[in-house]
Amino acid sequence: MAEHRTLQRGALLDAARSLLSEGGTEALTFPALARRTGLARSSVYEYFRSRAAVVEELCAVDFPVWAAEVEFAMAEADGPEAKVEAYVRQQLALVGDRRHRAVVAISAGELDAAAREQIRAAHGGLVAMVVEALADLGHTQPRLAAMLLQGVVDAAVRRIELGAAEDPVRVTEAAVSMVLNGVRG
Repeated sequence: MAEHRTLQRGALLDAARSLLSEGGTEALTFPALARRTGLARSSVYEYFRSRAAVVEELCAVDFPVWAAEVEFAMAEADGPEAKVEAYVRQQLALVGDRRHRAVVAISAGELDAAAREQIRAAHGGLVAMVVEALADLGHTQPRLAAMLLQGVVDAAVRRIELGAAEDPVRVTEAAVSMVLNGVRG
């Protein structure tokens, strides 16, 4: 029975990812989850008490996987500048991933305080990954520099997600250049 519940919960989370990436937070409803999974609407409530609970679970499951991919890319890089570049490139490479699209949709939505705090904490974990590399590059305030660097990444993510006129590769290259060279280009 426990295995069945685990499979059903996984199916609900997968359906939630799809709904969020296709239609944003408005698309994430219990009736839509029920339709996607073939469950009765009342059954969805057996797994999640609210939409916010679904969001919190997605963050708990998906953010660590995403962060691990960024961390792995940084670990493979040689030297602090290469680590910073890997940090930027890997995050932007994940933009097309359904998990990432879901997190972006979640971030844009109206969430309760607990869900917002979980997203903030997860982003804080990402920012913490690059602090050491920035300190090694000589930044006297590496935490502040990391937060500003993440701002560049977040802006590039939004640009790619919006389907702006620029090719995602160009957005990525511009973000890497901005991070590594500043406004000097």
